Amino acid sequence: MDRLAAEQQDEDDPASGTDAEEGLDADGRPEPPLRGDEAATLDGFLAFLRATVLVKTAGLTDEQGARPVLGTLTTVTGLLRHLADVERYWFRAVVGGVPESEVGYRWMDVSENPDRDAEFRLEDGASVEEARTDYREACEGSLAQRAQRDLHEEVRGTGEPRTLRWVLTHMIEETARHVGHLDVLTELIDGRTGE
Repeated sequence: MDRLAAEQQDEDDPASGTDAEEGLDADGRPEPPLRGDEAATLDGFLAFLRATVLVKTAGLTDEQGARPVLGTLTTVTGLLRHLADVERYWFRAVVGGVPESEVGYRWMDVSENPDRDAEFRLEDGASVEEARTDYREACEGSLAQRAQRDLHEEVRGTGEPRTLRWVLTHMIEETARHVGHLDVLTELIDGRTGE
């Protein structure tokens, strides 16, 4: 059997552990489809990145989650809070058209004169697990909004109209950028590395 045929057989065999349509990787993250259409590919990569956020932050203590190791306000807990409210903004306010006052931001300051770093200003005893749970819940809300719409649909929640495709692509970029930050933070905190 040639290499390509063997790879295709493995991809189609759920027992092989490489079924990209339904499989999970060694860390339990959903694999993006290798031969999916545009929507499945975008959704798959965003799901993988969201799961990576949770994998990267698993097992940290509250002290580790709040530790500023870069000389800035950036911490693991702060990034989790930021990502949770970014999910709320893009999927509730922009995609869902929910008024800003009803979006339910948990960490961001959306007052008239906002503190742009509010989600990164941690109170004493800030819980990394609480931030992880909140991120999971925000992502579930995003999935509910996403399920109701087509990629080509224009969304007009705030600012200029754009397609859902644009929002998904932006969220892949946003989440991937912060996964990179989490890579650096967790390696400096406890030495962990990995994809």
